[in-house]
Amino acid sequence: MSGPEVPLGEGERLLVSFPADRRTYWRDHAWLAALAMALGMGVLWAIGNPHVWTGAIGGLAAVAVRAFYLASEEAEARWDLTNRRLLGPDGRSVHLSDIERTRTLGSAVQVITRGGDKHLLKYQADRDATRQRIERAIAGGRG
Repeated sequence: MSGPEVPLGEGERLLVSFPADRRTYWRDHAWLAALAMALGMGVLWAIGNPHVWTGAIGGLAAVAVRAFYLASEEAEARWDLTNRRLLGPDGRSVHLSDIERTRTLGSAVQVITRGGDKHLLKYQADRDATRQRIERAIAGGRG
């Protein structure tokens, strides 16, 4: 897709786009798989199962199936920052004046609105730069 999903208003201009980063997506899933493998083995060890190693296989399989199933959808996700709004997948639109705060969670940037809605810009290659650009736009600076 070349432009935002949501039509821009009169005088509204696109400042920057935040696409999901494939490399970050796979790196995050590798860490998630390692955690799931350790957790699976730990649970089996705690209950006295003599085949602790199967926990690693189960954890890896669960994360791998999820990762491959969602890869094409997650890799296409993109957020667009304009001088007025943050526009996301599936027609999401958040006015900059409605954003109460932002924070980072892993490789994602979470945007929290004054109404309590939460949006995740997932798999950002440089989450801190993404957050800073959004905060500069909220403050009235250039994206």
